[in-house]
Amino acid sequence: MNNVYAVILAGGKGTRFWPLSTSKRPKQVLAIAGGKTLLSSSVERLKGLIPPERTIIITNSEFIESTQKAVPSLPRKNIIGEPVGRDTAAACALAMTIVKARDPKGVVYILTADHVIGDLDIFQATLREGGRIADGSDSIVTIGINPSFPSTGFGYIKAGNKFKSASGVLFKHAERFVEKPDEATARKYVKSGDYYWNSGMFIWSVSAFEKALKAYQPKLLKMTERLAKYVDTFGFGAQLAKEYSKIQKISVDYAIMEKSPDIIVAKGVFKWSDLGSWPALEEHFAPDGCRNTLVGYCEQIESSNNVVMSNERLTALIGVNDMVVVQAEDVTLICAKSRAQDVKKMVELLTAKKTYSHLL
Repeated sequence: MNNVYAVILAGGKGTRFWPLSTSKRPKQVLAIAGGKTLLSSSVERLKGLIPPERTIIITNSEFIESTQKAVPSLPRKNIIGEPVGRDTAAACALAMTIVKARDPKGVVYILTADHVIGDLDIFQATLREGGRIADGSDSIVTIGINPSFPSTGFGYIKAGNKFKSASGVLFKHAERFVEKPDEATARKYVKSGDYYWNSGMFIWSVSAFEKALKAYQPKLLKMTERLAKYVDTFGFGAQLAKEYSKIQKISVDYAIMEKSPDIIVAKGVFKWSDLGSWPALEEHFAPDGCRNTLVGYCEQIESSNNVVMSNERLTALIGVNDMVVVQAEDVTLICAKSRAQDVKKMVELLTAKKTYSHLL
């Protein structure tokens, strides 16, 4: 279909991957999982499905230059910088404003830059068939990941009756979205076979998205209408800055997905990983004999179950267990692996002190 577009959300600063991910070099332009940067991988996995001229990246205005370097194949006009972060509902609305101005009958894949995805034939088939469902309808398609373990770090989608199967992809009616559960609840979800992880990937048409905004986020719809006439003009940046200062900060899940009555969920059976914090590296690098994930230069004695990122210097561990150690140019991070989510709190603490702004 020639009316299909891809939007890659890449506005986050990746604070849970500090100190490698900073305001100058966010995680999406780093090769955290090895090989290519997360952004370039996100674009390349669309090859043969969506051309660069129909791929749009929504990022922070501070990251435009680093984004261009990471994905030089994209036209400059397709890299859009938000003047301030307003979460995913605003980012999606901004993207859809641009798509509608260029193609009012467009169908859009909403993707993110911090996923690592394998089985690309299956992934592309899932997008392609989801696009066919969304094209010309008011249905919103989301991709749920078949859970491989009872994760407490993801939201879940409860799937209901079968909608259809196509190209080996199963689509079901979505019954409800649920927040991140405790471990006992997560075990029940996985055991039932009715729940998928909420991947944060969506497919919808321009008209379906506008209908959802009209029903649940009318103020956001008004913003898109005021901004529309400035798309692809020199005045776009100034108008965007003016409009974004008024927008509520809210995720697209809360804003639309949890309210919409016509959601179709695709069962994603391709390899998928959400790089949310340092322990996620365990899924992408082979462990040593003591279950340590060691990236770069590291030696250990009687140490186990650690995650170490040390590309520029040697890290030596003795009798250390269940830790995260990250060596950056001017910073060493050491934390209990169970507290890896709190790296964001450390960034907030250092930001408040202002003394360390050059390291953030």
